[in-house]
This record gives sequence, structure tokens and C-alpha cells, in this order.
Amino acid sequence: MIRVRVFAALRELAGTGELQVSGRSVGDVVEATIAAVPPEHAERFAQIVAVSSFVVNGERAARDAPVADGDEVAILPPVSGG
Repeated sequence: MIRVRVFAALRELAGTGELQVSGRSVGDVVEATIAAVPPEHAERFAQIVAVSSFVVNGERAARDAPVADGDEVAILPPVSGG
């Protein structure tokens, strides 16, 4: 299983800051995470994930990056500030 950490609005939509899913790439993990979110929030969650960045075990990663059991994937939504 892959440990997925989500933050900010993603955390609120998921109802938790951490999920456990399986997958062979970051993209697989992202899709499994979207499927694990409560159905009423899945569409908005997916919209935010589409513009988010990903970190695997502390290193930035693309959607096609491989992952293995025991890895941690963080989904980082865009941040605005001023």
C-alpha cells in the first residue's frame, strides 16, 4: 500500500489527511485516491489535483513516476498568497 498525504482543501474534501491506496505510478495513486474520496467531493477533489504537484518520499515527482509499497506520496495543491 502507498501512504497518500493530502493538505489544505484536499484534506477537507477527503475528510482526512492521509489515505492508503495501491498503484504502480503516481498517476495510479492519484486516481485511486480520487476514487477513495467521498463521492460528493470527488469531482472538486479531482479538479484541485489536476493543478497540484506531487512528492514521492520527499522528492518532487511527475505522474508517470513509479511507486512501490511503503512509499509516501504527498499531493500538494497550489498555494496562493499575498
